[in-house]
Order: sequence, then C-alpha cells, then structure tokens
Amino acid sequence: MDIFSILTMIGGLALFLYGMNVMGDSLAKLSGGKLEQILEKLTSKRIMAVLLGMAVTAVIQSSSATTVMVVGFVNSGIMKLRQAIGIIMGANIGTTVTAQLVSIDMNGLAPLALGIGIILYLFSGKPKIKHIAEVLIGFGILFTGMDFMKEAV
Repeated sequence: MDIFSILTMIGGLALFLYGMNVMGDSLAKLSGGKLEQILEKLTSKRIMAVLLGMAVTAVIQSSSATTVMVVGFVNSGIMKLRQAIGIIMGANIGTTVTAQLVSIDMNGLAPLALGIGIILYLFSGKPKIKHIAEVLIGFGILFTGMDFMKEAV
C-alpha cells in the first residue's frame, strides 16, 4: 500500500467520522428533544429495537454507520445503553439484508445530498430547514468518506 492510499484511507475515515458527528448532532437539534421520545417508543421492546436496527442498516447499507450513530446517540444522552443493544444487534442482522440491496448504489446519492443540503443551508433563514440541511450534509460527507476508504483499500 503506497502513501497516497494510506492518506486517502485516513482522509476517508476522518470524513466518515465527521459526517456521523454532523448528522447525529443535526438530528438531535432537529428533533428538539422529541428524538428521545421517538427512540424510546421504537426501542421499548427488544424485537422493535432489532427491527429498527435492521431497517436502518438496510437503508444506509452500513452496519458500521448504524453502530456509530447509535454510539453517538448514547454518548450524547439521547439513548440508553439498553436501547442501543437491540439496535446494534439488528444492525448486524441487517448486514445480511444489505447484501440483497447491493445493486442500489448509495454513493451516487452522496453528491446529491451534499448539493441539496448546502443549497438549503446557505439560502434558508429558518433554523428547522438549516437542521435538515445539516442532516443531508452529514449524510453526504459520511458516504463520501466511505467511498474514499473503499477506493483506498
């Protein structure tokens, strides 16, 4: 592995982690405290938490991204550890579901999410729209970072 590949891998990892951070913080701001209530309802039963983890992983095609988001939610106090366990188990199960969705290229959505998010962020004065824009920007950065890491390896 040459130095360029190593630097690309490190840069991709940095983008991935930063995107997760931006997306998690923006979701928390957007929910205005309601995210905790929503997650509490969706994860009140273990089977529901597992199904939620499977669904999120199937949609974003990354159990790692799901796990990082959940760990961020636990770290910020939005979720409790007992809620996170079911979601992470579901994320691991969802990885097998993801294999069925491989034909859908989520990386093509990253530039679109970034473009829409940046335009909304720059031209909107409403805080709620800015938070939605930040979620889109975080999503785009996250998948751009994943693409960089994939190409480096």
